[in-house]
Amino acid sequence: MQQQTLFSAAEDRPLASRMRPRTLEEFSGQSHLLGEGKILRQLIDADRVSSMIFWGPPGVGKTTLARIIANRTKASFIDFSAVTSGIREIKGVMEQAEQNRMFGEKTILFVDEIHRFNKAQQDAFLPYVEKGSIILIGATTENPSFEINSALLSRCKVFVLNALSSDELLSLLHAALSDPRGFGGQRIIIPDELLEMIANFANGDARSALGTLEMAVLNGRRNGDTTTVERQLLAQCISKKSLLYDKNGEEHYNLISALHKSMRNTDPDAAVYWLARMLEGGEDPLYIARRLIRFASEDIGMADSRALQVAVAAYQACHYLGMPECDVHLTHAVVYLSLAPRSNALYQAILAAKADARERLAEPVPLQLRNAPTQLMQELSYGKGYQYAHDTEALLTDMECLPDTLSGQRYYLPGEQGSEARAKQRLDAVLAWRKKQKANKEGGSL
Repeated sequence: MQQQTLFSAAEDRPLASRMRPRTLEEFSGQSHLLGEGKILRQLIDADRVSSMIFWGPPGVGKTTLARIIANRTKASFIDFSAVTSGIREIKGVMEQAEQNRMFGEKTILFVDEIHRFNKAQQDAFLPYVEKGSIILIGATTENPSFEINSALLSRCKVFVLNALSSDELLSLLHAALSDPRGFGGQRIIIPDELLEMIANFANGDARSALGTLEMAVLNGRRNGDTTTVERQLLAQCISKKSLLYDKNGEEHYNLISALHKSMRNTDPDAAVYWLARMLEGGEDPLYIARRLIRFASEDIGMADSRALQVAVAAYQACHYLGMPECDVHLTHAVVYLSLAPRSNALYQAILAAKADARERLAEPVPLQLRNAPTQLMQELSYGKGYQYAHDTEALLTDMECLPDTLSGQRYYLPGEQGSEARAKQRLDAVLAWRKKQKANKEGGSL
């Protein structure tokens, strides 16, 4: 708990802190959880809150909602930070919670940034959550599936908090201008279009929106008791949007998935947008280029073998130039891959072959496919029965190249898109030729 001193005042705190909602009625957003009849709202109103995890981006009210729950519930509330606390602090808090339980008092333990706790620290909560000594409310910006121990996660209900909409942020900004805790006691002139710019810049983050508004007002043009915020000033405050992007976290995988699936869906506009989001968020262009190389063979393959060349060339261009110059080369590759004909036949072929390699008996290489560089190998029949295709008129042989149990197995099943149609024609002709040769041999042996 923060304590006021002789040298501090409420007005000294940041606007976002002063405007922190005190009740559910003041809380902005999350109507899917807190609207009338929604599950979290019912649990809070009935004082039947159980252990839970709040998962969402920064500035959507995870900490605030926990504080509101604490104020409405008949339980002791302990605010705990995963950034500054270790096992010793956890055990001390747990002992206090256990004593509270013995006296019939519930304890709500709010853990901010819970994903920062390691496995041992998270495990320390388990017996107390299990016994009901504490009601754990954890807040995280990371995917709980990856960052929270499965044992702890199974004992907590996960609630996903969404980024605030522009309309919700606009309401919040208007409230800050009229509320006495904000700028309600001052005469502030700021056009609605500038408030909309702040809302869009904040990208769903209430704390960012209020911080930007505060910066604009404090640096506004003053004339007597009136402060005017002008577009030119605001432009300096929002010169660079801070996009939500963690190169090692959830959003990293979400955005590369969006890029892949947009290209796969032949949507170059969406693909270029997701590319831009990744680059603006600071992603390594070589990582993107590597993913494009994979896409070229996985989703296009033999339908347009040039796609692989384009993707590799884009990687080389990124390596030579780096950002920001290489953005256009990545765009070149993304658009080309988006519009190229599709075939996942190569991808399906290697999946099927790997499955057989894993699950079937690892048979020895047929003798006709083995080299025989030594006399002993020749005596053991290595290479016996090998047929050299270049010695035949058709440049083909009917030699079996798979193990006996896989004879006739097909892995590569070409489609008819783009250049792969020619590959299919060629393969069909080869298979027909071999079938005919086999029939001729069988007929001759009768």
